[in-house]
Amino acid sequence: MYLRSLAGLIAAVLTWTAGAQTKLTDTPQPYPSKPIHLLVGFPPGGNSDFVARALGRGLAESWGQSVIVDNRPGAGGNIAADLVAKAAADGHTLLLAVFAHAVNPSLYRSLPFDPMKDFAPVILCTSAANILVVHPSLPATSVKTLIALAKAKPAAVTYASAGNGTASHLAGELLKMMTGIDIVHVPYRGTGPAHTDLMGGRVSTFFAAMAGTLPHVQTGRLRALAVTTLKRWPGAMEVPTMAEAGVTGFEVNSWSGVLAPAGTPVQIVKRLNGEIARIARLPETRRQFFSFGAEPIDNTPEEFAAYINGEYLKWAKVVKAAGIRAE
Repeated sequence: MYLRSLAGLIAAVLTWTAGAQTKLTDTPQPYPSKPIHLLVGFPPGGNSDFVARALGRGLAESWGQSVIVDNRPGAGGNIAADLVAKAAADGHTLLLAVFAHAVNPSLYRSLPFDPMKDFAPVILCTSAANILVVHPSLPATSVKTLIALAKAKPAAVTYASAGNGTASHLAGELLKMMTGIDIVHVPYRGTGPAHTDLMGGRVSTFFAAMAGTLPHVQTGRLRALAVTTLKRWPGAMEVPTMAEAGVTGFEVNSWSGVLAPAGTPVQIVKRLNGEIARIARLPETRRQFFSFGAEPIDNTPEEFAAYINGEYLKWAKVVKAAGIRAE
C-alpha cells in the first residue's frame, strides 16, 4: 500500500513538473530579448540610412538592447526586403522601407517575396518633399508657364532623374500623365550627376530632393517652381505646392517606414509603433530629419498598411502607362 501511494505521489509530482516546464516554455519572452537588426536596402550615407540610425539610437537607449543598422543595398531595396520577409517573425529583424517598396512590384517582373502579404506594417516614419526646379535660362517662372512651354514645344523640355523608377522619374511621368505634356526623360545614376547637368543647363528640369537643392535655389543657380507635397515645406514656405501651382491632386512623397515580417505578434508591433513614434517626436530627432528634408509622421500600423496599399495602386498606374521597367 505504502509503495503504491509513494509511486502515485512520484507520478503526480512528475506530471506537475512536466506541466510547469511546458508553461514556462510557452511563456512569451520579454521583447526585445536580443539585438534588433534594422535592415536598409541602400548604401550608408543616404536618407534612409540616416532615418534608420536615428531610430536605432533611440530604440537602443530606450530598451537597453543593441540595434544594428544593416545596410544590404541592391535591386532597388529588394535584397534587404527579401531577407526580412524570410526572417523569424519575432520583432528582432525589421526593414526600413522606403518609397521604392510600393513601386518595385510594378517595376520588376517578379520578386522573391510579396511586398504586401509578407510584411507587418509598423509605422510610417517620415515624409520628404521633392522640389521642381528649372535652370534659370528656361523661360518658365511657374508650373503653368512650364506646362505652356512644353505644350508649345513638344519634346523640347527635358527632365532629369536619379534613375529609372526613382521618385524623381515617377514625378516627371505623373506630371506628363496629369497635364498631357510631352517632356523627355534623361536618367542619371544618382542625384549628384543630375544636379550637375541641371546647373550646367544640359537638362531643363528636375524633381529633386529638397535637402541638396534648396541651397542652389537660394543662390540663384536654380529656380524653384513647386514642391510635390500637399502642403508647403517648412524650410521653403515661399514655394507653392504643385496643387497650388495648378496641378490639382499632384502628390509625391519620398517616405520611409518600418516593416516587420508577417506574423509578428500584434503586441510587439504595437510596442514598436509606440516607441518609434515617441522617438520621432523628440526635438533632436525632428532636427535630424529636417536636416535632410524629411519630417516625422505619426500613424498606426493600420494607417500605414492603407498608405502602402494606396501608394502601390497609384504608382502601378504610372509605371504601366509609362512602360517603365527596372534596369
